[in-house]
Amino acid sequence: MDNQTLETYLRLQTSADKLSAFLTFNRLTDDFSCTAEELECFARSKGIVYGLRTDVLNQIAAVPLAYCKEQTLIAQGTAPVPGKDGYVKLIYDMDQKNSRPPETDDGKIDFKEVVQLKNVVRGQLIAERFEPAPGPQGMTVTGDMIPPRLGKQVRFKIGKNVVVNDDQTAMYSTIDGMITMTDKDKINVFPIYEVNGDVDYSIGNIDFVGTVVIRGNVLSGFRIRASGDIRVIGGVEGAEIESEGSVEITGGILAGSKGFVKAGRNVRCSFIQDGNVIAGEDVLVTQSIMHSHVKAGKSVICAGTKGLIVGGVVQAGDAVSARIIGNSMSTATSVEVGVKPESRAELLELRTKIRQNADSLDKTEKALVILDQLAAAGQLTPDRLALRIKLTATKRQTVDENEQMKIRVLEIEKTLEDSSVSKVDVANTVYGGTKIVIGRYTKFIKDTALRVSFRYSEGDIAMLPYNT
Repeated sequence: MDNQTLETYLRLQTSADKLSAFLTFNRLTDDFSCTAEELECFARSKGIVYGLRTDVLNQIAAVPLAYCKEQTLIAQGTAPVPGKDGYVKLIYDMDQKNSRPPETDDGKIDFKEVVQLKNVVRGQLIAERFEPAPGPQGMTVTGDMIPPRLGKQVRFKIGKNVVVNDDQTAMYSTIDGMITMTDKDKINVFPIYEVNGDVDYSIGNIDFVGTVVIRGNVLSGFRIRASGDIRVIGGVEGAEIESEGSVEITGGILAGSKGFVKAGRNVRCSFIQDGNVIAGEDVLVTQSIMHSHVKAGKSVICAGTKGLIVGGVVQAGDAVSARIIGNSMSTATSVEVGVKPESRAELLELRTKIRQNADSLDKTEKALVILDQLAAAGQLTPDRLALRIKLTATKRQTVDENEQMKIRVLEIEKTLEDSSVSKVDVANTVYGGTKIVIGRYTKFIKDTALRVSFRYSEGDIAMLPYNT
């Protein structure tokens, strides 16, 4: 059957992006018959020259009746694929997760290897920016080339004491110091304040616009604040440690329920006991977290030979991972994931304030009812009139405030609903007495379970086999 005859039976259409071509029957008679080669010739005569699906053309030729009532995709172009994204490469690997300190067979850390300061000198190249690369070009079904697509552009996130060249491709340090990543991935070089010993009464509190290195312990009652990282080659007692970057403690935190350790990015240490730890991103512990309150914007990872979390509350935005959670004495242990800890705290605060406002509003409305009755009886003195005006304004303000808080509560609750990626992984044992919270859902563990992963599933928390 020639092209002119096929024209009376068939119609070809292409999608708006010309990446697909469809064949449709205008009509079908008993004497209709054609070969796959004739169909391909017809398609090519209509300009469809690339991505022809010969298997589909064979099927149409063999059984045209099966395709007479619908559009059939007979050619598929190739969409351009985005190329490699641009990226920034630093001279040091800043990813703390990939620079774990060496660990011996008995689970101890080689403390000498933990603190490797990322030192640079003035004028040194510290980072390079690479342009995105184009991906493979595409092709329409009509044989036209679709230009390749570039990957995403990336820019330097410039912090303190750094400069970039005119082309924005290289970053240099303006001082002798140490590279530090702070919140929102800003690259900084901070000067270093180093203490060769303990932070005690001979040193006092430290508040430094840079990176602080303590080659000793930080004793109870002392305070260290830094705009860069804080490195403690020793242990921390009940002190206040606050960094805009990361905090790394080669020993542990033995806080006695005093002070806190707070980092804009990560907190890394050997153990936490009776401590209060807050990290914008991850908390990485090599031994144990005991009777502590730990909050992480992303993950809490308690690995090592012990890998124990027992007592207290551990909260993370994304995931908590440990070898053992709880103990055989059923010590109350709470592990919460699925919402950033600060949002969970804000939610509790908002609900309390809404209840308080409701009580206040109730009292205001009762007082206004009495004043309205006095006004109707013509017994409203100037003082009572002023009070009535004030209470009316207070009522309006309280109602508006409550509405705003309820909107914010709904926003946070919506984030609680999205718990699909949140998880609690237990590589060995989870004991009874443990409470697992994922988003708005809670599960109390009654019986010991081995090697499980807790995840949200269809309105509940499911216990799945743990896979490494």
